[in-house]
Amino acid sequence: MAVFSPGFRGRRRTTNPALPPGQYEEHGFPVLSAGITPRIREDDWRFSLTTLDGEKREWTWADMLALGPETITTDIHCVTSWSKFGTSWRGVSVDRFLDAAGADAPYVLAGCYGGYTTNLPMEDLRGGKAWVAFEYDGEPLRPEHGGPARLLVPHLYFWKSAKWVNSLTLLERDRAGFWEELGYHMHGDPWREERYRSA
Repeated sequence: MAVFSPGFRGRRRTTNPALPPGQYEEHGFPVLSAGITPRIREDDWRFSLTTLDGEKREWTWADMLALGPETITTDIHCVTSWSKFGTSWRGVSVDRFLDAAGADAPYVLAGCYGGYTTNLPMEDLRGGKAWVAFEYDGEPLRPEHGGPARLLVPHLYFWKSAKWVNSLTLLERDRAGFWEELGYHMHGDPWREERYRSA
């Protein structure tokens, strides 16, 4: 049976035009997760990318940092209805990993320590739209927020920003991940309110 942290319920909503439909502004950073929080040391962390041909490229923590981290300031939007403006992150663009591996495909399945998965179209990862993030607000990313590293795809609902990320598997066809198999939308655009599969 899955263990769910508090917060998987909606709260108050506002009509602020800067918010996607159905969202409210959050000033904290709620911790929402399904299952036990993995604790991975940076020395033990590995990130892999598997191509359509089955070839696998792997990075250590030091390898990732050598790709050139950058600072990201962005809004984030959780499917449970909260949005947080102007969050500050540090991470490595997913473009860097894909380019280093010489890899491309229409779809990607992100995998994580703890077994979580989520699917994304490649177009939502390319072009400076997604990062492997390891710092939040100037500090190392805490385990409850996905540390040591999480996927950051801020233009989609935050369940697509997979915590504890450790792999990307390139796919020819889209494949549902953890929440998508349970009825969440296959894409997850907050401005279109793509919360659930029927939406």
